[in-house]
Formats: sequence, C-alpha cells, structure tokens
Amino acid sequence: MHQDPLFQILLLLTASVCVVAAVRKLALPGILGYLAVGMLLGPHALDLAPDTETTRLLADVGVVFLVFTLGLEFSLPRLIAMRAEVLGVGGLQVLATAAIVAAIGASAYGIPAPVAIVVGGAVAMSSTAIIVSQLTEQSENNRTHGRLAVAICLFQDLAFTLFLALESSLHDGGHAGGARAIAVAVAIALAALGLVLAAGRWLLRPLFHAIASVRSTELFSLTVVLVVLASAWATRAVGLSLALGAFLAGMMLAESEFRHQVEAAIRSYRDVLLGLFFITVGMLLNLGLLLRHFLLVMVLLAGTVTLKTAVIALAARRPARSWFKAIRAGVVASSGGEFGFALLTLLLRHQLLAAAIVQPLLAATVVSMVVSPLLIRHNRLITRTLLGQKGPPREDISHESRATLAVAERDHVLICGFGRVGQNIARILEEYGFEYLALDVDPYRVRTGRQAGDPVVFGDAGQAEILQSVGLTRTSCVVITFANTPVSLRILRAVRALRGDVPVLVRTQDDTRLEELQGAGATEVVPETFEASLMLSSHLLLLLKQPVPRVIRTINEIRRHRYAMLRHFFPAEGTGRADPGGAFREELHSVILPPQAWGVGRSLAEFAQRGSTAIVTAIRRDGIVGRDPGPDTVFKEGDVVVLYGTPAAVEHAETLLLIG
Repeated sequence: MHQDPLFQILLLLTASVCVVAAVRKLALPGILGYLAVGMLLGPHALDLAPDTETTRLLADVGVVFLVFTLGLEFSLPRLIAMRAEVLGVGGLQVLATAAIVAAIGASAYGIPAPVAIVVGGAVAMSSTAIIVSQLTEQSENNRTHGRLAVAICLFQDLAFTLFLALESSLHDGGHAGGARAIAVAVAIALAALGLVLAAGRWLLRPLFHAIASVRSTELFSLTVVLVVLASAWATRAVGLSLALGAFLAGMMLAESEFRHQVEAAIRSYRDVLLGLFFITVGMLLNLGLLLRHFLLVMVLLAGTVTLKTAVIALAARRPARSWFKAIRAGVVASSGGEFGFALLTLLLRHQLLAAAIVQPLLAATVVSMVVSPLLIRHNRLITRTLLGQKGPPREDISHESRATLAVAERDHVLICGFGRVGQNIARILEEYGFEYLALDVDPYRVRTGRQAGDPVVFGDAGQAEILQSVGLTRTSCVVITFANTPVSLRILRAVRALRGDVPVLVRTQDDTRLEELQGAGATEVVPETFEASLMLSSHLLLLLKQPVPRVIRTINEIRRHRYAMLRHFFPAEGTGRADPGGAFREELHSVILPPQAWGVGRSLAEFAQRGSTAIVTAIRRDGIVGRDPGPDTVFKEGDVVVLYGTPAAVEHAETLLLIG
C-alpha cells in the first residue's frame, strides 16, 4: 500500500471517476461504482487505499450532510403526524426482527440471551445513507413505500443507542447492569433530543435571519456547515448517532424560508463526501472470506433479507393500505446497515461472540449493503414478481397519469419549465379553459406538480424524442420559461427542427441576446429586465405628476417597437397593474395527510378559521383532482392538499393541517 496521502486521494478520485462513469453508462446506480472502487482498492483486494479513522470520519460527515438534507424534506409537524409510522412500523420492525434473530441464535447456537438480542438488533439495522440516497435519486422518497422506509430508518437510528448500551453493559459488567444502562441511555437520549429540538426551534431561525442580512454567500454556506456539524456533534456527545442530530437540524430549518438556499449551499460537497462513505463500505467486504464461506454467507444473506422484508411488509400493511406498497417498503429497507456492522464488530472485538459466527454474518451484512442499491432500484419489479403480477397494480395506474398522456393527443400549450413562471402561466391557462402539458428536468418540481394534479412530465425539452412524445405536432403554442438563454436556445432549435409553424414565446432575463433568440425562431422574446424597467419608468413618471394618458402612450410606443405581436392586443388601461415580482414570490406546495394529521375529518372552513392565509387550490383524492374545493369539503386520510401562497403562509398552513 502506498503511504503518500496525496497519492491515495488521487488514486481514489481517479478510480471513482472511471468506475462511476462506466456504471452510469450502463444505467446502474452510481452507488455501485463507489462500492466497486472500495472493494477493488481496499485492504481485502489490491490494498492500495487505506481504511483509516480519518477516512471513516470524512465518510461519516458525508452521511451527516445527506441525512441533514433529508431533514429539510421533513418538518416537526410532519414528523409528529407520522409518529404512528415512525414508532409503530419502525418500532415493530426492530422489535420483531431482533426477537426472531435472538430466538434463533439462542436456541440453535447457544448464544446467551443478552448477546443474542444485540445480534438481533444488528440484523434489524438498515443503511439510512444508501436508502435515502437511492430513493432520492429515483424520486421515490415521498412515495408511500419511500416514506415508510425512511420512518423505519429514523426509528433504527434511535434504537441503535439502546443496543449499543446493552453491548457496553455486557462488556463492562456482565448481564446484570443491562437494564440500568439502557434506562440511563434512554434518559440521556430523550434529554439530548429535547435540547436539540429546543435549540433548533428558538435559535436557528434568528441566526439565519442575522446571517442572511449580511448578504454574503460565503458566510451563509459557512453557517450551514457549522450548524450541521454542531448538531451532529451534540447528539454524538451523548451517545446518539451523528446522523440523528443532523436530521433534527435539517427538520428545524425545513420550517423556515431558508430551506432551498440551505440545500443548494451544501449539495456539492455533500455528494463528494457521500461517495467517500460508499467507498469505505466497499472496503469492508472481505472477498477471501466471502469465497471461503460463500454458501453460508449467501444463506445468511437470503435469510436476513427475506426475514426483514416479511416483517416490514406485515408491520406496514395497515398504514400502506395495500400489500403492494407494504412489500415495496420491505424490499427497500431489507438490507443491512453500517450500525449493524458496528454492533457485530464490537461483539467480536470484546470476545462476546465467536469469530466463526460473527465473520460470516459480517460478510452477509456488507454484501447486503452492496446489493441494496439494486434492490431499491428494482423494488417495483421485485414486488410484482413476489405477488405474481404481470403488470403494474391497479392502484399505480393513476387517473392523472392517464390524463397527462391523453393531453398530448389533443390541442394543447407546451410549457417548457415548470418553475414559478411556468406555474403562473399554467394557472392562467386553466382560468381560460386551455389545456397544457409541462416539461421539466427538476425531479422535485415534477413530483410536486404531479402530486398537485398538474400534467407535468419529466424530460429534457431540448431532445426531439421528448418533444415528439409530448405531442408537439398537436401543440398550438410553445412557451419556454427558463431564464438560462443557452438552454432556451437549445430548446428553441429542437422545436424548430420539428415544427416551423408553431408560435414560440421565450422568457429571458435581459435583452442582450434578444436578436439571437429571434434569429433562432422565437416568435416573441420577453426580457424580465426590460419589462421591469418599463414598469419602474411608468410609476416614476406618474409620481412626477406626468399626465396618465401621456405615460401610457410612451410605454406602449416602446412596447410596439419591441413587441410587434402585441401591437393590436396590448390593452392600454392595464399597463400599470402588472407586478410579476410579487406574483413569483408565491409558490405551490402539496401536503400529504397521514392518518394522525389534525386536518383529517375537518372541513376547509375549520381550516380557514385557524387563520391560514394560504389558498387551497386543489385536493387530490384516490387519483382524482378536485380544483377550488368549497368550504364544506372535508379532508380525509391520504389526501394531497395543494397550497398556494408565500413560503411563510404555506409553512403555517402545513403546520395547521398536520398538528393544528
């Protein structure tokens, strides 16, 4: 093994770039590439890269950032509303799995009961990092099976400290001190959780308000890193996991207006450090041991995966409301985890369990983590196979999916980009009764739009195949809402290559490349800065006591030269009313009502009486979208409530719906 740290880093980076690129070319999960790098360069294969404490610490930091971003997707009200899923499904999974494995270990191998319970706890653990990362990549973290899998992981993170306390008591003083050690661990954990939640609730928002007022991107990013690492350290200091503190910090910031900026600030180095975590997992796999005990390892692997899938499916059947979704959750969370590996390693190190038992179980745990991305990626296909289904289950063929595909066969407007501008255009088209189809490459926007019942499709509008699939031949008009001019030009050229007659409206930030866009075939270009300057000029002239008719004539004369197509259609009396900046600050947000949510069983009128200023624009129930629901509409379990308003108003409305 080469001892130069810089050479080792370069070796890891070079191998990662090559292997991950090859994996991506094969359309496989990127995690598999990092795992392969760790296996090849690790101490059990070529022995070119070290598995040191520093490397593992950096890998843990990557997991911390990943779980922090998961917390940004949650909120304290949502977590309270999901308490039945976290405590019920997660608790039942851990208890049942640990009990079954402990019973097998005690009866078949004569393992002492307390030690067998720790072994059962190790088998019950799953890898939060792998599950969350792969679900996010597949845009399934907010689906029913994804939410259940994440809830299970959250409880496992809490339960890990109890199994760790039991193992420590066995090592320090035998079996007698186990109950007291666990009680002390529970008390410390509850106190730490309360402290972190209180600090996040009362300190984080004022802190970020103060930092944001300085208007320094560098200082903002530095503060985010400080908050994430400080929260992780605080929970680690009292015996809990690093990831739990990071999750709680993210959950606190999820209730603030800084959520999206915070996520953008940490995304780049989060992904790099997370790749290092997966490399360290790959280093754990002992290929020699795997080959020597291949049959035993495979039996243990199949047995643990099958057991956890069955237990989770049974525990999740009621909240999932179908066997299909429950089994999908089981497949996703069926693999082993780094916490389980840690518990088994401690049992071996403290000589509480024979190496002949621990080593094959360690190998089976690591192999399950290696194959976990494939299980998660193909969880739908695996579940169909287990249920003997040839096609997608009936509940997965949603009404809105069929409606979206049907729009492409009729006359419609194609909106390229479903951000705030695209959403505002969509609302106006709906008001006038025009059908539209939206394209976007942001999974979050697509997922949110689909949950809200909007006909949004994931795809690159710059590709001819995508444009054909969304019915460009039946499109009456194309609107390109991206602010990035090169992106707009690429889409514009792709549209013109297929259809030269369709009108195309293009939004751009300024008019510096207006002629280039017009030359590429844009019917009209709307520069934001140009429109803003006209609005400011008109208001300025009015404040300077200039006659209103003269101001209107001046502004319209400028527009006539710039916007030829508006010459006969722009109404003079409406000139001073537009305020696009204010409109774009508002956003759509969808909230899924779990069984314990406050809003379940209550009417829209009761919700409004609580002081919400956000507008409920639609409710999706059983795949059917109801627009503009009346005040007597009663919320039901599983409803997707679509809210519209400022971030503060939407946050307040979500809190009301979930916990009142």
